[in-house]
Amino acid sequence: MLADGDPRLQTISDAIRVIPHFPKPGIMFQDITTLLLRPKAFRNAVDLFVDRYKDMNISVVAGIEARGFIFGPSIALALGAKFVPLRKPKKLPGEVISEEYVLEYGNDCLEMHVGAVQPGERVLVIDDLVATGGTLGAAIRLLERVGAEVVECACVIGLPEPKGQGSLNGKPLYILVEPHL
Repeated sequence: MLADGDPRLQTISDAIRVIPHFPKPGIMFQDITTLLLRPKAFRNAVDLFVDRYKDMNISVVAGIEARGFIFGPSIALALGAKFVPLRKPKKLPGEVISEEYVLEYGNDCLEMHVGAVQPGERVLVIDDLVATGGTLGAAIRLLERVGAEVVECACVIGLPEPKGQGSLNGKPLYILVEPHL
């Protein structure tokens, strides 16, 4: 579901820079670093997520490496929830569980500390962008394996119809803005 009608969305959209042909030809990279340089736009993004989730009893915000780490902690603090990082392999120092997934250009893996999320906890998964849904799908599977209830996935930027929305295992997807093409 695409966020709609809020005037804050325009400040967010206007703050995102597009870098053509990065990291390879044909890719229109949606660069959120320019959003972070504009405190009003950054605050608007965080506030829109907090407004949406403040009454949903979210106990965990799980942020996907790396840009989910930018938005996730602020949202978690505002909601009174804990923040759990979902990291690439060999980045977490303790005992981990992992979930592999397929990307357009190969395979990857997400890891989470054992015991970071408890059975029955209500989780919001956050990232900056969704394209195919593969990474979000892996995050959902990882969290559900430990008995968590994934309430929703949320991204700042999303394709109008993500190719892999089926990989979200029926979980809702909330998107603030569509990409600049």
